[in-house]
Amino acid sequence: MRVAAIAFLAGIVIFQQLPELPDGRWTGLLLLSLPLSVVFAPLKIPLWLLNGFLVALLQAHTILATGLPSALQGRDLLLEGVIDSLPEQKQYGQRFLFKVKRAVAADLEAAHLPRTIRLNWYRSDHHLEVGQGWRLLVRLKQPHGFMNPGGFDYEGWLFRHGIRATGYVRPSEQNRYLSRENGIGYRLDRMRAGLAAEIDQALGKSRFKGMVQALAIGLRQDISTQQWDVLLKTGTNHLMAISGLHVGLVAGLAFFLLRWGWSRSARLLQYWPAPKVGAVAAILAALVYAALAGFSIPTQRALIMVVVFMLAVICQRYRRPLDGLLLALLLVLALDPLAVMDAGFWLSFAAVAVILLGLGGRLGGQAGWWKWGRVHMVIALGLLPLTLLLFQKASLISPLANLIAVPLVSLLVVPLVLLGTLMLDAIPLLGRALLQLADGCLQLLWPVLGAMAELPAAQLHHAFVGPWVILPAALGTLWLLAPRGWPARWLGGVWLAVAFCMPHPRPAPGEARFTLLDVGQGLAAVVETRRRTLVFDTGPRFSDNFDAGRAVVLPYLISRGIKRIDTLIVSHGDNDHIGGAESLLNGMPVATILTGVPERLAEHGAARCQTGQQWRWDGVMFEMLHPGRRFSGDENNGSCVLKVSTAAGALLLTGDIEKRAETTLVKEQAAALQADVLVVPHHGSKTSSLPRFIRAVGPRWALFPVGYHNRYRLPRREIVERYNGYGAEPLASGLEGAISMRLGPETISPPQGYRRLNRHYWTHLPKQAWAMSVK
Repeated sequence: MRVAAIAFLAGIVIFQQLPELPDGRWTGLLLLSLPLSVVFAPLKIPLWLLNGFLVALLQAHTILATGLPSALQGRDLLLEGVIDSLPEQKQYGQRFLFKVKRAVAADLEAAHLPRTIRLNWYRSDHHLEVGQGWRLLVRLKQPHGFMNPGGFDYEGWLFRHGIRATGYVRPSEQNRYLSRENGIGYRLDRMRAGLAAEIDQALGKSRFKGMVQALAIGLRQDISTQQWDVLLKTGTNHLMAISGLHVGLVAGLAFFLLRWGWSRSARLLQYWPAPKVGAVAAILAALVYAALAGFSIPTQRALIMVVVFMLAVICQRYRRPLDGLLLALLLVLALDPLAVMDAGFWLSFAAVAVILLGLGGRLGGQAGWWKWGRVHMVIALGLLPLTLLLFQKASLISPLANLIAVPLVSLLVVPLVLLGTLMLDAIPLLGRALLQLADGCLQLLWPVLGAMAELPAAQLHHAFVGPWVILPAALGTLWLLAPRGWPARWLGGVWLAVAFCMPHPRPAPGEARFTLLDVGQGLAAVVETRRRTLVFDTGPRFSDNFDAGRAVVLPYLISRGIKRIDTLIVSHGDNDHIGGAESLLNGMPVATILTGVPERLAEHGAARCQTGQQWRWDGVMFEMLHPGRRFSGDENNGSCVLKVSTAAGALLLTGDIEKRAETTLVKEQAAALQADVLVVPHHGSKTSSLPRFIRAVGPRWALFPVGYHNRYRLPRREIVERYNGYGAEPLASGLEGAISMRLGPETISPPQGYRRLNRHYWTHLPKQAWAMSVK
């Protein structure tokens, strides 16, 4: 069984690396491979490997069977369906999943519309509830997200959750409420929504009510960005999720309490042994807690693990803990092969495995606090390679923070939250008092975590390292955690150090690496030389909790091993260029700031960019060509224009300059404009890209910083055709993902789009990219 579970996992992991989806007819081999893997032991490993591969293939084809046809993107569609999730209140409206039942149009009845879509309803005054049936006029697009090194794979997340289109509700008189579904799942979710409202009312304006809701019913939308930062830096973010730790705690409490209570009665013991009663109670308690969390994916995984171990107690099949863990792994993957896409899957199973390896039979006779501290030290060390692989960062103070936080949250806050939540209807006064007591405990804990998060070495950031580097580090960790007496355990530390000592490749002297990041409808770019880094613009701010600086630029820089920005240039003050600046400045040291709007960044010591500024880094020349004094106060035409030159060629970054600034540049600095790579002015709008400006630059590549299917319909077709006519190859960040190229001492490498370099079988690749984007 051990071999079967590991081989099954390996088959699924191999499948997840595929850039394209194999033919679904291969899944028919399951009818042969499954029975053979049970009865034919000599080929157990390859057969279970094949089983994992084919089961994942089956699940992937099931999800991808329906999708939004390209022809329906951007069209008004009248759909009928049901709200299939608890609506999330966002800054500008509400967001929810919508299960499509039918399209209200004769020409769409035969179309294979996606079954689940994700909608935003902006400025809606409707009171939306899960289970409500609606007729809605919507505009949809195929699953498409930012695609950058180090960034979040939004398309993978949508695929993982079975969401095959996203969009928004159009203002229309055709939008109307139809009915209310009363299935058990919808009733459960409405109960959770009611509990969330009662918790909100009980805690009033407390800043920790989001955490209480997360622990009670699995809703984490009200936990602020600042709170998440503290939790991540201290490695305590797992405490705010109903996952293995809390489900296991609740199940364990139920097991020991019922076993103890049952064993007090001789008469009851005659009917059934106390351990079996405790096991049944544990399963029921875990089931109820998972239901409160809406049977989210992490709670389903934790529930399966509890059921496996408790059924062993009921059936009196006492297995080794490792066998139980691998059986749970096999069941989780059999029911949900795509669980491997969740970081929580790897962390939860790895944490249990590390505890079994590092602490099995080695805590006897030690003091309680030493035992507890050793547990967290072992977990932190054992999960270090995995967290570096998944997140490119790890909390160095996690053992100490968890040593304090886990007992308080798990043994005090969680029981208070659960008891308070359950009492809200029966004894409201007691329920509110218990919730307020739990809130008070979090208020006591928070200053401690906040102080830890402020420590200089609270969190380790590391450049992205591939599995080929992590593998020796993981082996080194296992060697370090081996029992006392294991030969040469110090070698494990040497292997582990490999992950930290591997230098990240940097450009050669005289070479510049340029990356135009995919930030949607906006601009952010990075220029790296041998020892220096420049960031040009920071992308848009989408809401109070989400901006391109935090979501795209910082993760990219961390993935490249960059720990300091030497120069930040913010071309001008439009949101799509300056929106991510604050997050970037708060997240990484910046030596120099140049901008067309220094008053907007005055507190950070920003200076104005001006014609004539220049500097040389590692044999690479940087020249500011614009703006001059005459453009002061002209927002777009006052954009900073930067030229980056190597011996092989040049790059021109133009911000949002328009025809007036282009005319001035051609008239006064025509010779200096020549560049092989041009980041097209103003995202390819009609206000820019004069023919004489394009002739003066003479680009080989024209890069358009635009969002996929953006509302401005940029770039304009005539502008793209104009660049084509002058011999420039057009590329768009919204279609290619991050676009990278090297300007070397001798040659310029052709641009590479990260969307194709990092392609998975779920990655969206528009078949006719420009035809789909240009209007």
